[in-house]
Amino acid sequence: MPVSEIIPGVVQAQLPLPFALRSVNCYLLRDDDGWTILDTGLHTPDGESVWRAVFDALGIGPRSIRQIVLTHFHPDHYGMAGWLQEFSGAPVMISPRDAEQTREVWGLPAGSEEPTLAHFASHGVPADLTSTIVGAVEMLRAATLPRPELSHVGAGDRLRMGGRIFTVTHTPGHSDGHLIFFCAEDGLLLCGDHVLMKITPHIGWWPNSEPDPLGRYLASLEALGPLPVRLALPGHGRLIEDWPGRLIELRRHHEERLSVMAAAVGTVATAYEVAARTFAMARYSPHEIRFAIAETIAHLNLLVQRGVLRCEEGEVIRYAVC
Repeated sequence: MPVSEIIPGVVQAQLPLPFALRSVNCYLLRDDDGWTILDTGLHTPDGESVWRAVFDALGIGPRSIRQIVLTHFHPDHYGMAGWLQEFSGAPVMISPRDAEQTREVWGLPAGSEEPTLAHFASHGVPADLTSTIVGAVEMLRAATLPRPELSHVGAGDRLRMGGRIFTVTHTPGHSDGHLIFFCAEDGLLLCGDHVLMKITPHIGWWPNSEPDPLGRYLASLEALGPLPVRLALPGHGRLIEDWPGRLIELRRHHEERLSVMAAAVGTVATAYEVAARTFAMARYSPHEIRFAIAETIAHLNLLVQRGVLRCEEGEVIRYAVC
């Protein structure tokens, strides 16, 4: 059974994913009047089976779920929110910006032009590969149905979960409206995908992203350094016990990647060319390729912000050394 009690009142459930990550960590937090679910998994038949098994193991009925809280709108965290809301009737809470993103990305009307198509084409991605990437996005969109009715939660709010009071902090980068939840009394942090232990969180520039996601992400890591975290519960992988040490590692990683990508530009290059030079994309799935390209765009644009590169606009965007 992929469920375990981390500390009193806080249970981790691992929901399956059809990606290299294999699973996403969701959390159930127990109060006297019911349970909070933090993040929900991708909506698949296997995901439904796991949730039903978790509820049976913990003795949770539909009306025992008092609220569903989302760290961000990505499909592996948001995807089953509507299914769980139909099951329980509980409110689903997310940041206002990521609520917008659910409409822009997952709520795209049938027959509308997929914005990913033009976005990737403008960065030099070949047409056949772009079509494959768009197909992967469409499959993910189907795995976010049914769409829930959303309520808003944001920076500075306080939520009661698991017998504790958590303060909400906005941590942009992985998504524009990503949220984390900190209980100062216990030093307990629910950090979603903002900080992960084994892998570096994906920071990408997508067609509907706010400007400079990587710059905002690095600034957020800097601001979170003094937070007295004893234990952080992430959206993937193992728990984080050395919070300041992991933040240093993540900042160092991105500075190294910035140097690698600046060198990969040579004299002038598209984001696709730089991605092909810095990632082993021949081994990647379409899902992983789109992440690699979006991450490359985010790094190149931060290098533009820093004055290392310049962006040459046109039908195809190119980056050149200043």
